[in-house]
Amino acid sequence: MPPYFFVNSSKNIKHYTMLCMCTVAVRMLIYRLCLGYQDEETHLRYNGSMMIDFNRPLLAIFASYYRPHWRLFAADMLCALLTAAVDLAFPMMTKYTLDRLLPQGLYRFFFVMIGLMLLLYVLRTGFSYFVTYWGHTVGAYIEADMRQDLFNHLQELSFSFYDNHRTGQIMSRVTNDLWEVTELAHHGPEDLFISFITLMGSFVLILFIRWEIALALLILFPLLLFHTLRSRSRMMQVSRRVKERTGEINVSLESSISGARVAKAFTNESYEADKFRQGNLGFKAAKKTYYRAMANFHCRLEFIIHILNVVVIGLGGLLIMAHKMGLTELITCNLFVNAFLQPIRRLANFVEQYTTGMAGFGRFVELMRIQEDITDKPGARDLSRVRGDIEYQDVSFSYNQDVRVLEHINLRIPSGTTLALVGPSGGGKTTICHLLPRFYDIREGRITLDGWDIRDLSLTSLRSHIGIVQQEVFLFAGSIKDNIRYGRINARAEEILQAAKQAEIHEDILKMPQGYDTIVGERGIKLSGGQKQRVSIARVFLKNPPVLILDEATSALDSATELKIQRALETLSQGRTTLIIAHRLSTIRKADSIVVIDDDGIRQQGTHMELLAQEGLYASLYAAQFSAL
Repeated sequence: MPPYFFVNSSKNIKHYTMLCMCTVAVRMLIYRLCLGYQDEETHLRYNGSMMIDFNRPLLAIFASYYRPHWRLFAADMLCALLTAAVDLAFPMMTKYTLDRLLPQGLYRFFFVMIGLMLLLYVLRTGFSYFVTYWGHTVGAYIEADMRQDLFNHLQELSFSFYDNHRTGQIMSRVTNDLWEVTELAHHGPEDLFISFITLMGSFVLILFIRWEIALALLILFPLLLFHTLRSRSRMMQVSRRVKERTGEINVSLESSISGARVAKAFTNESYEADKFRQGNLGFKAAKKTYYRAMANFHCRLEFIIHILNVVVIGLGGLLIMAHKMGLTELITCNLFVNAFLQPIRRLANFVEQYTTGMAGFGRFVELMRIQEDITDKPGARDLSRVRGDIEYQDVSFSYNQDVRVLEHINLRIPSGTTLALVGPSGGGKTTICHLLPRFYDIREGRITLDGWDIRDLSLTSLRSHIGIVQQEVFLFAGSIKDNIRYGRINARAEEILQAAKQAEIHEDILKMPQGYDTIVGERGIKLSGGQKQRVSIARVFLKNPPVLILDEATSALDSATELKIQRALETLSQGRTTLIIAHRLSTIRKADSIVVIDDDGIRQQGTHMELLAQEGLYASLYAAQFSAL
């Protein structure tokens, strides 16, 4: 439409002015809905292949996830545009039919117009199918990308993160919170785009039919805008509370299911049910609050929408009475008003999706902004050959700033030797071992491997040369073969067999129904304690690292099996640096050096015979154990 059309008369100047006012109002709505919720956190994260800056506002981060799928997204938006175009064309075609074709008796052209309308709606159905199917598919792709990024990020976070976050809460953010992002990723841009096109198109066409009706719509539109913006903030807060309650339910559920056997052993099933019921009541209360806010929003919005219909009919009737408007024009305006109201309802649905989707997305971004506290420093070195010389130099450590676990620890572990750590529980034995692979970072001092400060080494290089058998064995819910292969993912079948034989578990596996393909169950529940321990030891045999950490590696074994494992571990330890944490002092008699640790730090150090001769804490512990036998 040529620009001079808008300024050719005083009447058209009014049209042009109102059109500009409407454009500004709609742009304000889109800006407030999309950019109004921003988070001013200063953390920066780059993740995945797209290098996303998580320091940006939420919507900017959200938009970044469309980049890999922009072609499909663009096609979706094109089909949405064509759908809106058909909706706008129908009232104009109806007006032309009622104004020109029927009054002039052009019945042949009337049926042509009807056929054209039918064709347009057939095309609209195709566009709608594309938007519904591929639009939702784009949303699913984006959700999957976010979930993959979040999982990758969780893999990078250190032990301290998992010390302070419950598994159920983390699972809620990985699964439930991102589920609603699919709907927002699909419907959000589509609803905004179609609503903008339809609102603008309907208003402009009504403006050229009767500017008075357009003015009435323009006066009522700010009321809709104010109501939408006011309700969005409230619904966002309540939706976030619902997600927090959902996370609490997941925490309770995860804890109760994992501890089901303990609950039955202590006949506390009713206590667990009551505990879950309390969390469920909190969830219901949060949901009710959200639905109350949603009901208030929709009811008020519907009232304003129906008032618009009344205003149009009433104003149109007055114009007809004043002979300024015909019945055909009123019918056409009413069709356009219905087209005008459809995007308003879309915006209402968008507000609901935005509040739930962005609440979940906000919790996703919170996790992504958590900095890994243990990372490779720039220029970190990779060690290809490790001898295993280890030294703790004046090392101090605390899990928080209030209580120190280790104070000024000094240890020297020459390559190929075995160091045993003994002493009362809580003295810091496990902590000393966890500091070596940098599961936690020391506060003071330094730890060296072959003379290199471990903080100057890449984490991958450092940890790939350290094998760990922990006291609390964790097995994945797969086959025995897969659990052993976890020591070296690309290991061959014969290497897995050899590792199992060295760990004294091969004969047990052959007696199982599916042999090495036997499924161990959740956390290895189908295996005995000794079998689980030996599978975990087989993993370390397969990894074959130059440095070993054995944290109560034989604690779950019977005496006969313990002797076999001790021989295997002695063979494995030859030529390797080994740290052993043991409460059974009989298992460490042959250690090259034994360190006795309690709450006051290192109390004694020497060989088994030297420590017995000193008649100190070690001798007391040894006497206590063997006098009880």
